[in-house]
Amino acid sequence: MRRTLSALVLVLAAAQPALAASGAPKVLRYAFEVAETSLDPVKVDDLYSRTLTPHIFEAPYKYDHLARPIKVKPLTAQDMPEHSADFRTWTVRIRPGIYFQDDPAFKGRRRELVAQDYVYAYKRFADPANKSPIWSGLAEEKLVGLAELRQQALDRKQPFDYDREIEGVRALDRFTLQFKVEEPRPRFTENLAGADLFGAVAREVVEFYGDQIDAHPVGTGPFKLVQWRRSSLIVFERNPEYREVLYDAEPAADDTEGQALAARFKGRRLPMIDRVEVSIITEQQPRWLAFAGGEADFIERLGSEFFNVAMPGGKIAPNLKKKGVRAYQQLEPGVTLSLFNMEDPLVGGYTPDKIALRRAIGLGMDTRTEIRLIRNGQGVPTQSPILPHTSGYDPGFKSEVGDYDPARAKALLDMYGYVDRDGDGWREQPHGAPLTLHVATQPTQRDRQLAELFKKNMDVLGLRVDFQFAQWPENMKAARSGKLAIWSLGSSAAGSDGQGALARLDGRQVGGQNIARFKLPAFDAILERMRVIEDGPERDALFLQAKRMAVAYMPYKWRVNRILTDLSYPWLVGYRRPVFWQEWWHYVDIDDSQRPK
Repeated sequence: MRRTLSALVLVLAAAQPALAASGAPKVLRYAFEVAETSLDPVKVDDLYSRTLTPHIFEAPYKYDHLARPIKVKPLTAQDMPEHSADFRTWTVRIRPGIYFQDDPAFKGRRRELVAQDYVYAYKRFADPANKSPIWSGLAEEKLVGLAELRQQALDRKQPFDYDREIEGVRALDRFTLQFKVEEPRPRFTENLAGADLFGAVAREVVEFYGDQIDAHPVGTGPFKLVQWRRSSLIVFERNPEYREVLYDAEPAADDTEGQALAARFKGRRLPMIDRVEVSIITEQQPRWLAFAGGEADFIERLGSEFFNVAMPGGKIAPNLKKKGVRAYQQLEPGVTLSLFNMEDPLVGGYTPDKIALRRAIGLGMDTRTEIRLIRNGQGVPTQSPILPHTSGYDPGFKSEVGDYDPARAKALLDMYGYVDRDGDGWREQPHGAPLTLHVATQPTQRDRQLAELFKKNMDVLGLRVDFQFAQWPENMKAARSGKLAIWSLGSSAAGSDGQGALARLDGRQVGGQNIARFKLPAFDAILERMRVIEDGPERDALFLQAKRMAVAYMPYKWRVNRILTDLSYPWLVGYRRPVFWQEWWHYVDIDDSQRPK
């Protein structure tokens, strides 16, 4: 949705009355560049929705927000999980005295968090009625009996049986939660630290609101939803029922910035701010103007077209420096990628000619020009599906994925019969049929620039392109359904295990994480072995094998590992970009004394 600066000012002003009468609330205002899809954890898979949900819901564990390297710590759990020697049984003790936010679903009673709330939350992903995009990934954890419970609902065409106890996830008593998996899962703790997806959900809330549940998220976390204008404005306020949680972190001894933050805030009760207002502004210019004009306190993922305006030469611009603006930069644990639908009759398939077409398209995509001209140098060419900051990532690994070589691309097309038979300048398919690449994209300025570059690249190869425009949530829905031939998007790590990125190629996750619909038993076998063994040389060798196979079949063209830049005004205090997790609002403060008078 395109929005002017004046429109954003009106939106923010309209959101104020709820707390204005109570004095001087501390309010954080900023904007997402992509609209949310839902506030129900079972229905989300996108970064932006997953930034909202963990501020409402809580998992048993969390990531220490200042620790580098990362460290997992208890959140609603009393202590770290216990596991059997074979990593098949995991036991978690939930801390008593934690309560959900007040809600009409509880009929005036305080509702304590219990182990059964986590059991219910996990079962919701298996319920076919929820059509969860995360189910395929959770299914690969092989919680004993969960897939069978789902299949029973499908076979009998009956509602999912939430009351049937299974070994895979169950409450041993009021506060003891146990997971059992069919195969070893040495890294299962990462699932238990994902509040964006696996936070506790109260069954009576879901049943009370029915199909309106995504607009009524009720959790035990530090914030609660108070206003939601879909794809426009989302407002959160401090959860008055939130228990006493104090600021505590363990930055590395040589982490000067982290040590300073820990010393400044240690012992402060969380959250430190009262209200968060998130606007949706999909165009970069009005989003930038909102920040530059002071209507937003923070700009996340600064649009590359404004990087040279904000940070010429890599340093804060003088006009912003005078205002005390601070910059935070990080090579993201993520990637931009273009998918090829492996079921599409033109770009899909596993035969040598289809692989050659995808490889040629990949070799013809000039990612270095994309980085230089469209991203203003804020990125590096991607070499593999494994993401920076995760296990299996090797900065020295080089592959065809990172190459721009139109001569080699043309040679591949010629070799496999993609030639211009009628002399009109465009190549045909090997059997002579017309060849047009159907590419989905969005109508934003940046996406149009990327589309123009792609067309220019394909013109060089003699490949005709037809663009189909829709909003991002619509394209994501269509991609999951296998209705798009080629589409580009971003993907970010949700944890430190590099295998998470390989879910994009897992044949059992088609329609979920695997939106390219890539199915290769040999690749799935590698993933299976990687899941059950501990980190070490054998697993590293499997990572290498998986990377090479992914490059060879090219179901995706992995393009750019972006360098992310966030900017804040001096009155936003305590911010540090999370590495994998998305929750951070409760760790920052607003110092209104720093605002201009």
